Amino acid sequence: MKAIRFHRYGPPEVLTLDDVDEPHPGEGQIRIAVRAVGVNGLDSKIRAGHLRQMFDVALPSGTGTDASGIVDEVGAGVTDVRPGDAVFGIGQGVLAEHALLDVWAPMPDGMSFEEAAGYPIPVETALRVLDQVGVQPGQTLLVSGASGGVGTAVVQIAANRGITVIGTAGTANQEYLRGLGAVPTTYGERLVARIRELAPDGVHAALDISGAGVIPACIELTGNPAKVLSIADFTAGQHGAQVSYQATDMLGALREAAALYTKGILRIPVQHTFPLAAASAAQEHNAAGHAAGRTVIVVP
Repeated sequence: MKAIRFHRYGPPEVLTLDDVDEPHPGEGQIRIAVRAVGVNGLDSKIRAGHLRQMFDVALPSGTGTDASGIVDEVGAGVTDVRPGDAVFGIGQGVLAEHALLDVWAPMPDGMSFEEAAGYPIPVETALRVLDQVGVQPGQTLLVSGASGGVGTAVVQIAANRGITVIGTAGTANQEYLRGLGAVPTTYGERLVARIRELAPDGVHAALDISGAGVIPACIELTGNPAKVLSIADFTAGQHGAQVSYQATDMLGALREAAALYTKGILRIPVQHTFPLAAASAAQEHNAAGHAAGRTVIVVP
C-alpha cells in the first residue's frame, strides 16, 4: 500500500510517498481503509525534529494521527464496530491507504469523511485546555489564534458553555470568528489595549493556540500566569503560564465531538483539501497559519 513517511527530520520536502506492507490490527485495535486525514501543527513539528525530547520517533516514520474511514479489519477483543462501519479516530502514521486506529467512534449522520478527519485532536485539545485553564460560565476568555481547527472548536464549545470569547485572527478571518460566536479582533500592535476596550470588566483566562509570542500580553491581561495556557509555545512555563500537549481522554472527546455535532453546536469546516501525494504541500499550507478551519488530506 501507499503511505507517507519521512526518512530524516527536515522541511516538508522530506515527506515521501512509499510502498509499505499493509498493517493488521493487534488486540484492541481496528484497521480502516482511510478516506481522509486531518493535518495538525504537531505533525510538522515532529517531522522537523523540533520535539524530539517529547516525541522521538524511529525513522523512517509515518505521519498523521487524525483519520476517518471504513473499518475493514478488527483486532481481538473489539466488539463495538464491524467491517463496513464508518468511523473517525486516532492512530499513528495514519497518512496511508490503510491505518490502524487505537481509539475511535462512529461517525455521526451527516458528517463527511473530510470533516470527520478534522475533529479528533482539535476537539480533545479544546475540551482539555478549557478545563485546565478553569474558565467558568459568565467569564471572559481570550483565544489567541482562534480561527484554526483547535481555535474553532474552543470558541464554539466555550460559547455554548456561556463563556464570552474574544478571539484573535488575521483581518480576513474576522467575520469567520464572529460567525462562530466570538468577539473578533486582530493580533499585533496594541493587542493589550484592544482587548481591554473589548473586555472592560477584564479577561479571566487566556489560551494561546498559535504560539505567536503573546504569553506576556496574556499574563498582563489576566493578571495571573496560572490563568494563561499555551498549546504551542513551550516557553510559556518560563513565565509561570501553563503548557498543555498531552491528551487525557481521547475516547471521551470523540464521543463529545459526535454529540456536539449532532446537536448542531459544533462545526469545524474544511478550509482546504490535498491529495495523498501532496502531503508535503498540505503540511506547509497548514504551518503557514491564517486558516479558517481545517486542512485535510483526502485518500482515494
